[in-house]
Amino acid sequence: MNARTLDSSHLTGGQKLAIKYFTVAVILFTAQILFGLISGYQYLAPEFGYNVLDFNVTRMVHINALVLWLLYGFIGGIYWLVEEESGTELVGLRLANFAFWLLTLAVTVVVLVFLFIQTGPGDMSTLWLINEGREYIEAPRWADFGIVVCMLIFFWNIAATFMKGKWSGISGVLVLDLVALAGVYLAGMVYTPNISVDQYWWWWVIHLWVEATWEVLVACIMAWGLIKTLGARRKIVTTWLYIEVAMMFGSGILGLGHHYFWIGTPEYWLSIGGFFSALEPVPLVAMVVHAVYDSGVHKFKNSNHPALAWLIAHAFGNFFGAGVWGFMHTLPQINLYTHGTQWSASHGHLAFFGAYATINIAIFYMALQKWRGNVYMSAGLEGNGWKWKWALGLLNGGVVGMTIALLISGYDQAFIERALGGATWAAYFDAQNGVWFIQGLWWRQLFGFMTAAGLIILIWDLLTIGRNEKRSIQLVGDNTAAEVTS
Repeated sequence: MNARTLDSSHLTGGQKLAIKYFTVAVILFTAQILFGLISGYQYLAPEFGYNVLDFNVTRMVHINALVLWLLYGFIGGIYWLVEEESGTELVGLRLANFAFWLLTLAVTVVVLVFLFIQTGPGDMSTLWLINEGREYIEAPRWADFGIVVCMLIFFWNIAATFMKGKWSGISGVLVLDLVALAGVYLAGMVYTPNISVDQYWWWWVIHLWVEATWEVLVACIMAWGLIKTLGARRKIVTTWLYIEVAMMFGSGILGLGHHYFWIGTPEYWLSIGGFFSALEPVPLVAMVVHAVYDSGVHKFKNSNHPALAWLIAHAFGNFFGAGVWGFMHTLPQINLYTHGTQWSASHGHLAFFGAYATINIAIFYMALQKWRGNVYMSAGLEGNGWKWKWALGLLNGGVVGMTIALLISGYDQAFIERALGGATWAAYFDAQNGVWFIQGLWWRQLFGFMTAAGLIILIWDLLTIGRNEKRSIQLVGDNTAAEVTS
């Protein structure tokens, strides 16, 4: 039998569009890791790249590439699944393709401005054309409008497709969440000279856009993923999806208060924010555990081990990264010492990778299975079955290693700078020279290279997996005896 090729002829219009989003996502993922390695090394050798690629630029590209590749992956994942879920073709495909090229052009221009222009005069022209100056959402104001327009087009494509086809519990939650995905981002475009008020609205984007609307978006993709890979019963995943939405309203919005401790808001946010901030990931873990248990009871089979492995990695990465690691330092009694230290970076690395990167990689493998011609991607995969396992191990091991290393540095930093030094400037610089602080950053760099090695193997695997496999996919759930021929 000849090698299986990547054949797009049997893909739907929405799935072909999704492949474009996935491709850009992987490119941005690579940029994120590359600039992460550079900015990590600049902690250890501050003169590296000085006046060419300063730390503030490399860190900015590192973080913005992270946010964008995750967003591209989510959008691609929804486009990949929406037509099958709705039972009809994607509405407004030409407009959706226009939005893809508009967003990609905007991202390209913004990155080039970050790298080659970097700064401007201290007036509104810089805010509109070069850099908005807000950490994590530094993109100039024109790009803000572009993002909102693209998210509105995305919302219309998905909502109109479900209105034309059929609705489900998952699709209803998704469409409502897409309204928030476009709407909440507007909060980051509010300008005020009062820094407390400005930080208040800034956190609405950083927390509610990323940690609330994204969480629900991920939950929808997770629900679909468990149905496709395990044949999980729809009522199980839908029930936990509803609980996730309830937890988002009951804990996600109130949990936003853990960012309000030190910006001049009332003292009651200390208790509210500290208590509710760790509850959001719980329903996602329960969804996966329940679905896996149910599939075992009913002897369902899985024909995409890489995708299922990354879905499970997502559930527990989300729980530990966003939940446990977040709760560990967001209680106000602890955050008094850890705020703004490497402890926060430790949480950020594990949370973003565990909660979001893993689900994107899972959907990449789900898409590749069909793109490769409905190839079997389970036990004994012919030719290169080891690559996805090594990628899984190196990427997760590298991120966990960086998390622990940053936690050690952050602990030393908090102890010297805050507990002993009383948060003075002198104590801050003393902490930067602490032995454990520096050793932790060296270990972070080492595990960063481990993560990069995992990414290289992942890309290699995505390009080659299933190419030499002769078996076709075996369906799960009620169709376990049937097979789909390529």
